[in-house]
Amino acid sequence: MSHKLPILLLSAALVSAAPNIAHAQTLVEQVGVTQINGTLNQIGTPSIKVPSVIAPATPAAAGTGDAASTASLLNLPVSAPTPVYLAALGTAQQSLQAGNYRQAQSQYEALVAQDYQNPQAHFGLGLALFALADLQGARFEFGQLTALNPAGFEGPYNLGVVASRQGQSAEALTQFAKAAELARGKVSVPVMRQILEALAGEQARKPDYAALVVTLSEMVKNEPTDLGLPYRQAQALALGGQGTLALPVLYALRQKQPGNTDAALLTANIYASQKLTDRAIRELDSAVTPAPDGSARARLLLRKAELLAASGKARDAVLAAGDAVAADSRNAAAQARLGEYRYARNDRPGALAAWKAAATLEPKNALYLANQAVVELALGQNVQAAADARKAGGLSAETASAARAQFVLGVASYRQRNYAAARSALASSALKVPSAETSQWLGLASYALKDYGGAVTALQDSLKLQPSAATQLSLGSALISAGRYGDAEGVLRPLVVADARNAEAWYQLGLARRAQGREAEATTSFRTAVSLGNVRARSALK
Repeated sequence: MSHKLPILLLSAALVSAAPNIAHAQTLVEQVGVTQINGTLNQIGTPSIKVPSVIAPATPAAAGTGDAASTASLLNLPVSAPTPVYLAALGTAQQSLQAGNYRQAQSQYEALVAQDYQNPQAHFGLGLALFALADLQGARFEFGQLTALNPAGFEGPYNLGVVASRQGQSAEALTQFAKAAELARGKVSVPVMRQILEALAGEQARKPDYAALVVTLSEMVKNEPTDLGLPYRQAQALALGGQGTLALPVLYALRQKQPGNTDAALLTANIYASQKLTDRAIRELDSAVTPAPDGSARARLLLRKAELLAASGKARDAVLAAGDAVAADSRNAAAQARLGEYRYARNDRPGALAAWKAAATLEPKNALYLANQAVVELALGQNVQAAADARKAGGLSAETASAARAQFVLGVASYRQRNYAAARSALASSALKVPSAETSQWLGLASYALKDYGGAVTALQDSLKLQPSAATQLSLGSALISAGRYGDAEGVLRPLVVADARNAEAWYQLGLARRAQGREAEATTSFRTAVSLGNVRARSALK
């Protein structure tokens, strides 16, 4: 099974100069970039195959079961199917196989009416109704098949298929388990595989990895030449917290298939989950040469880059991601990761080149384009950043990507002094995905529009999400502009208590106190700010 790498947003922060605002107060302008970390234990998820119904190969495939005993309990006459009846069953089955489901339904219903105790008629009618999407009707007929032929696996199996289609996973699991028990030793290997695949699918969906391991082990025993099964067995063991038990299975598989990239990745991920990162990296390195093609090598090298980045080896992570791109230049995920790791090392031009390559390879990937816009914003390319953010916003309805695109558009618009557009975009972003940085910028845009009440609300939201001295200082400034001097003092005083050398906080505190008519206290605050180098405080003393 392939391991799809998670799409990452860039990490680090973009910091630009503070805007000029009224009252000479400071709202600190910062742009952060949200990071979504990929899991180190990328074991993946088990494959779940949609089960299909099992049909009889011949009109007699379902058997007669206990029809005679069932009929005797009801004092009904029992007779063997006549040649005419068997011929009619054959005709109905031909209609079913030809896809003439309505005709088959009519034919089987007539046969049920002639001999209700015949399980084959119920079997065929259930299949016809299933094909017509009448799941309730199919469920009833398969239930009758099970009652009339309790020794057959077909009834429980097909009941399981219906339950699965109806979203009744627990019932499907029960029925598939019954079918497997009834079928063991009585059916061909392909039929048993179909039953066990259905059972494994429900066990994975539950999830019950211990039971899934048992089922997959049975499949491995039945089909030892299918080398895809040992990998799934090892995957289930790892997902069930028994990764060390999966290792011998994986090593045996890799001896038979040295180029099995999935097995190598799972081996490395198991070691990584045990905090044996160096061992995991060595496993990945050993698998690069026998990998079948550049795409497989890129997957291995990209996983190596992720492990190196998580270990704090940023430079090595960049090199490994670069090797992944060299192995497969068409791998958009590799280009994106290279962009992220370059950005983390402040190589913004290099990051932009990588993100552009990723977005070119997958032009409809909104997240790639949004991150490209973030880097453009960091490089001061505000017009291009805004254009790419608009494009990203129009590509996806996915909440996180849309929110990020609107955030970039908002910041870019702010920097171009289009404050109304900035406020609109940032407010929309904050509604989709609340974040401290978005609310902080929303506060800036509202302040620039002289919407001081809106600025206060946005900055308060930012503080709730992520307390910071810079945001608290901006909130104090906004409260002063809103005429809420007492509230401003309440926000600013803790700043100077926590950091007595915060010159700007002392200056803002002086403004708040002066506005309340407490000139002596204001003067003390201004003098303290002057002693710490605040130029505006010196002007306030004149």
